Amino acid sequence: MISQTLLDKLLFLRLTAFREGLREQVSNPQYAQLSFEERLLLLVDLECTRRSDSRIKHRMKLAEFPLQAAVEDLDFSPERGLERSFVLELAQCHWVDKAHNILVLGATGTGKTFLACSLGVAACRLGYSVRYVRTSRFTHLLARSRQDNSYLNFLRSLNKSDVLILDDWMRDPIQLSAAQDLLEVFDDRFGKTATIIASQVPVADWHARFPDPTIADAILDRTIHSAYRIPLEGDSQRKLRGFRTMSHT
Repeated sequence: MISQTLLDKLLFLRLTAFREGLREQVSNPQYAQLSFEERLLLLVDLECTRRSDSRIKHRMKLAEFPLQAAVEDLDFSPERGLERSFVLELAQCHWVDKAHNILVLGATGTGKTFLACSLGVAACRLGYSVRYVRTSRFTHLLARSRQDNSYLNFLRSLNKSDVLILDDWMRDPIQLSAAQDLLEVFDDRFGKTATIIASQVPVADWHARFPDPTIADAILDRTIHSAYRIPLEGDSQRKLRGFRTMSHT
């Protein structure tokens, strides 16, 4: 029997997994064959694993990924041009420690968002903070923060994210004020934190899409020169999934 006092104190200390494991050990006679230290180690391991899982879930919730994605679920079919060893190396997140960037490039539907989120999830699992946002919404948030005088606080909050994922980069026209705000963001992050940019627009066309060439030079200097590039090829993944679904109906 376990005293209620012990259970209450474990609950007070927020050792919920430890508490559940202790109850399991008492109810299962197989654990009686283990030494005290072995049983204690199992309980501590259980608590550590539960807390680690909880922190990962919390980081993923804060990241606001638009879909469930993971590196182990990526499609490495030859026609996609996705090199397995390269992606698995990136999943180790050494690029985050070095404050490097990743450019995920390809036509509409080739799986850029899924790949970007997969790498973001890998970063969350390794203890890094991640934030996902579509570029059009991101520039809107920056503009709104200027209006309500929270701009500097917003920039500070962005700097706390080890990885910033900007999706649909250059899909929509960039206004001058938005370009200036983006420069502020990249200037703050340069050499300190990492960014993933997903875009269907070729890198060679980015400069011309900015309203000011000087700002364009500054932003590109901070984004593309220290970046790994992942070009995606092949047919639309949405179309392929649609065909697979139809073939099973």
